[in-house]
Amino acid sequence: MKALLYKQLRLTCHPMTLVFVLSGVFLLIPNYPYTVAFFYVTLGIFFMFMNGREQRDADYCAVLPIRKRDGVKVACLFAVLVELASLVLTVPFALLSARINPRGTNLAGIDANVALFGIGLILFAVFNSVFLPSFYRTGYKVGVAFLKASIAVALIVTCDVALPHLPGLAWLDGVDRTSCLRQLPVLAICAALYGILTFFAYRQAVKRYEKVDL
Repeated sequence: MKALLYKQLRLTCHPMTLVFVLSGVFLLIPNYPYTVAFFYVTLGIFFMFMNGREQRDADYCAVLPIRKRDGVKVACLFAVLVELASLVLTVPFALLSARINPRGTNLAGIDANVALFGIGLILFAVFNSVFLPSFYRTGYKVGVAFLKASIAVALIVTCDVALPHLPGLAWLDGVDRTSCLRQLPVLAICAALYGILTFFAYRQAVKRYEKVDL
């Protein structure tokens, strides 16, 4: 798997994928829907799969002494690593954003706090659940898969903008210590859902790709 991950990095990983991992910088923009930063990460994953198609990664994997499911596994694993790396690299920007604006007055969605990372995990989980099985239905229709996933992601972004304005959910928008501690269970639940949904997305992708005649 280590060798396959290295192949994924050198052969299929598009340069913009690595650039979009740093999308957390958008958290420094005032009154901006911060979940859009996570959308850019999914755009980077789209570029990675598109580049893999253009580099004929499926054909290359077919001549390697590996199973078809291994090719799916390494691609999904690399996508997960990209998503998690983006979250880790977003933390410093979130801390800086809270320091710049300690009152948390983002009018375009949840502020840069613990709950935002939970929403980000849900966004990634929904993206994976739609994009991966859709792409591996054929192994090459990456644009169609991304379009479907983008519609689902747009719903998550819309929910992010609306949540702080719903009665009783204003605490999701806080950046103070008390609010962030209260948001920790939200982050934990979202992390669990991310793991579960992504795992089932991988299983569904494998099931579909094994039926594809290369």
